[in-house]
Amino acid sequence: MPSAVQRAIFDGMTGQQLLSAWAGHWSGNGTGVTVILPPAGTVASGEVRGGAPATREFDLLAPTRLVDRVDAVVLSGGSAFGLAAADGVMTLLRERGIGFPTPAGEVPIVIGMSIFDESVRTGPPDAGSGRDAALAAWSGAEFGMGRVGAGVGASTGHWRSRRDPGGVGWKTMPAGPAEVAAVAVVNAWGDVLDGTGRPLFGGDAGIAPAAPAPLQNTTVAVVLTTARLSKTDCFLVAQSGHTGFARSIHPAHSRFDGDAVVALATGEVTAGVDLDLLRAVAAETVAAAIRAAVTSA
Repeated sequence: MPSAVQRAIFDGMTGQQLLSAWAGHWSGNGTGVTVILPPAGTVASGEVRGGAPATREFDLLAPTRLVDRVDAVVLSGGSAFGLAAADGVMTLLRERGIGFPTPAGEVPIVIGMSIFDESVRTGPPDAGSGRDAALAAWSGAEFGMGRVGAGVGASTGHWRSRRDPGGVGWKTMPAGPAEVAAVAVVNAWGDVLDGTGRPLFGGDAGIAPAAPAPLQNTTVAVVLTTARLSKTDCFLVAQSGHTGFARSIHPAHSRFDGDAVVALATGEVTAGVDLDLLRAVAAETVAAAIRAAVTSA
């Protein structure tokens, strides 16, 4: 890993500098890829709550599984086809000697999560797209919001048969001595809500529409903290990330969404970490990242 990723990534960095140190985009025609490259040894877990997920290697994140580290998280368009973007990231990491050590060499642990967009019919992201997004993360290129990376083809409000803005958003917040960052790709079946619980783009959150448009949705997020956590702790943080979904999307976790959250703990902060405070902040950070995604689109 380059020095920008190896160092304590939150130390003295602005939010933009922070995300440039470990995240990058590849933006294509109506689709894209966003890659998170955490520091070596980052502990991870995750949870799926939506009814229609498109994921890769997610079973490894269960607290009972052997491997507790993750080398990359790949967010992509293209639904199940777009999961191929993770192949390019995995190959690149192996070329650089990054991965879980085995007798046959390093095996990079790469988690994939995809949203549905029009590239399912026009040409989804592939291994080359994932490789380019990973190289962008390593380069320190600006990590933008809105219709970039995996959010290029995203939209929301599908349950109203509308295409309200979607996209990629991020937010950072302190949690005692630790920090929390969230990156969300928002392509929700439901409405994105403001801080008062009202839909940002019109409608009544308490009234169901007459003509929902299913099977074209999903919101996915990555929560990263500098705290030292166990794999089980990370699972609890991922659950709290889903609380952020429920605060900012209505309805959330529908049968038609593939809603999933991965939590990453880099371990720089060991003293004074309050897991319950960190979980509360994670929920707020994810909600803020979701709103930033659609207001930046």
